[in-house]
This record gives sequence, C-alpha cells and structure tokens, in this order.
Amino acid sequence: MNVLAVSLLTWTSLDTWIVVTAALTAMSCAVPGCFLVLRRQSLMGDALSHAVLPGIVLAYLAWNYGRHAGWLATADDGTRQLVLFFGAAVTGVLCALLTEAVRDIGRVEAGAALGVVFTSLFALGLLLVRLFADQAHVDPGCVLYGNLEMVVAVPFGTTGIPLAAATAGAVCLINLLLTAVFFKELQLSSFDPALATSLEIPARLMNYGLMAVTSATVVTAFETVGSVLVLSMLVVPAATALLLTDRLRTVLGLSLVAATAAALLGHSLARLLPWFESAVLGMPHAPDASTSGLMAVAGGLLFVLAWVLGPRYGVLRARRDRLRLRRRIIREDLLGRLYRQEEPRPTTIGLTIPEFASDTQHSPAAIRAALDHLIREGLITARGEDYRLTDSGRHAAVEVVRSHRLWESYLSQEIQVGPQHVHASAEEVEHLLDERLKAELAAQLAHPVEDPHGKAIPGRSGE
Repeated sequence: MNVLAVSLLTWTSLDTWIVVTAALTAMSCAVPGCFLVLRRQSLMGDALSHAVLPGIVLAYLAWNYGRHAGWLATADDGTRQLVLFFGAAVTGVLCALLTEAVRDIGRVEAGAALGVVFTSLFALGLLLVRLFADQAHVDPGCVLYGNLEMVVAVPFGTTGIPLAAATAGAVCLINLLLTAVFFKELQLSSFDPALATSLEIPARLMNYGLMAVTSATVVTAFETVGSVLVLSMLVVPAATALLLTDRLRTVLGLSLVAATAAALLGHSLARLLPWFESAVLGMPHAPDASTSGLMAVAGGLLFVLAWVLGPRYGVLRARRDRLRLRRRIIREDLLGRLYRQEEPRPTTIGLTIPEFASDTQHSPAAIRAALDHLIREGLITARGEDYRLTDSGRHAAVEVVRSHRLWESYLSQEIQVGPQHVHASAEEVEHLLDERLKAELAAQLAHPVEDPHGKAIPGRSGE
C-alpha cells in the first residue's frame, strides 16, 4: 500500500512533461489518422513508418554533410529534425506515387501494391544504412518503445520545454491548421473521390498531401514513442471516435480527446504498475513497463469502452435495438394474425398462445409479454385466452397486413415470383415498410385491391 501511496502522491514535473509530450504526439498522429481510417488506409501509417527509411537516411546524410562542411551548427537539433521531417515527407509522397503506379501498371490489388512498395523502400533504406551509416548505434528498445521517459533531457533552447514536446506541439498545430484550411477538400476526397474530382477538387493531390503529412508526423513521433505506438496513435483514437459519432468535425475533436486520455491514463498505469506487481502479483522485483507501451494499452481500453458503451454503435446499444425490434415484430405479428382471423367471420374467432407459438418461432413467454404490452396500449382485449382487436388495434393491424400484401403483389407482378413463394419474404418485409414506401409500392402497382392469393388489400388506415 505504501508503494501505491507513493505512486499516487509523488507526481513530479517530469511526469507532467511526459504526459504533455505523449498527449501532443498522440494528438498530432490522431489528426491524419482520422482521414486514413475514413479512407480505409489504416495500415498506411505502419507502411509509411518503414517506407520513409531511405528518405530519412538520405536526409540525415545531407544534414551530416552540411554540418561537417560548416554550413550547419554542430549541435543544432532543430535543423536536424527539420531536415528529417522534409526527407520523410518527400519519401511518403514517393511511396504513394509508386503504390499507384504498381497498382495501375501492374494491375494488382491496392494492398498488394502497397506491400511491394513499402518492403522495397524499407529494404533500400536498410541498404543505405549498411553502406553509409553502419557505424550508427541503434537501440532496439528505443526503436520499439521510444524514449518518452527521457524527454526532459533535451530542452528546447533555454525555455525549459522538452524539445520533443515543442516539436510534437508544432506538428500538431500544423496538422490542425492544414485540416482547417483544406477541410472541405479532405472531407469530399475521403468519402467520394469521384465526386470530389467532378467538383474540380484534386482528390489525388489531396491523397499525396495526406501521405506527406502522415510521413512527417510519423517520423516526428517515431523518436519519442517508438514504432509500435505510432501505429496505435494513428489508428486507435480515430477508430474510437468513429464508434461515437458520424460527424467528421466531432470525430476529429473526440480523437484528440481520446489521444489525450490515453496519454494520461497510460502514464498513470505505468506509475501504478510497481504497486500492482508487488501487492497483487507478488513480484517485488518485476521490471517497470514503459509509458509508451501502456499508452497503447490505455488506447485499447478506451476503444473497448466505446465499442461496448457507444451511444450509436456500441454493443449494448445494438443489443437493445435488436431486442426492441424483436418485440415489435412479435406485436405486429400478433396484430396481423388477429386481423386475418377476423376477416372471414368477425364474431367467432380468437387467438390462443399455444396456437400462435406453434405457427411462429416466437417463444410462449415472448408472446405473453407482447400480448400484455398490446393490452396496456389498448390495442387488444382479453377474455381468458381469447384475444380480440380493439378499434385502435384494428387500425394498427391494417397497416401491417397492407404492407404484407402489397409486398406479395410487388413480388408477383414485378419480379414474377409464384404466389406460393411470396409469403415468407413478405413476413419479414412487412415490418420494414414505412408510409412512403407503401405509397410508392401502391402507386407502382396501380393500387391493387387483391394480393396474389385473392385476399383483399386493405386501404390506408382501413379505407
């Protein structure tokens, strides 16, 4: 417990800068990530993080040459970052151009073309490293998980702000400004490139621009959070936001919130991990986990929460909607059955639960609940096990039967389906037709009075 208290109470300025840097990096990735997810190019970020390697190597060699020639300051990290930024952006555009060329000329699927291009560029980058930068020291742990815990070691000038935080903030601001300026073009070219082109919006140029921005963003984030978390930052906040809303502006805003929340929650989990390992798992000497890795875990947890609890596409919402639909279908089936039983001799009919259950796939318990609901709504009356329609119930039943028989007539007249095969389809479609569709069907069929079985099609509201 003491470890838990220490973890919770000893929040320092280092923790604050770690969270700020991680949040700014995640937000800078989330902005282009939203458009990648919308364009179904989610893995493009992973591909670009590898494909930009030759551009980074060439940019690094150019920066190193300029430094030795005396054109650049020896310890100018800002210039180095800018040169790498430019090299990655150019290579990102080159990757997009080559992918399209391989797809169009080679006539291969887009994913296969991307695989060919990014592996080839990555191999070229490795070759360049082997030829010209083989002496460079590369820490595998830094490549995978970044160096987030050491951000304060390299300040931005004399400001005291970590260089990584300043860089990530600048990239995030640039990405937000570009999105604000080209929002309409990005929106149209993402949802319907053909429509965008017809409106003289250069959809292909917007795609190249997005690839360049994504490449530069990935390279900037790569050094701070590593190659594993970059893809998580690009995709997970956007995917989480898309589970909560359909409006693009709101998606962008929620993705920024999700990115910030993942950064804060991830670092908090990293601080609490020693206590968990010691008090819960009995592992006093277990190694600490990196903030970057737990940020990915936190992002995944937020995605699961949105997937389960999302007000629009959440699992619980979907289950509730399916349950409501199932109950409505049972009630409408009951109303339709009572109406059909009234047609030949209105004074001598009724309905029993075992009889209805034997004719349908509904359980007796669900039928009983539906009957109780219809009684409460005043649509039917019950005398023992004998159920009858009220005037209001007959009005509602007419709409169900009218939908059923109009759809049977449509299948018979327009698609030439035999009368013996139209009932099953109509049993399902009768619950989906609204007033507009029923009016359009009636008009297209010249307002039929009988269905293919010779039964009367009731007019609207029992006319």
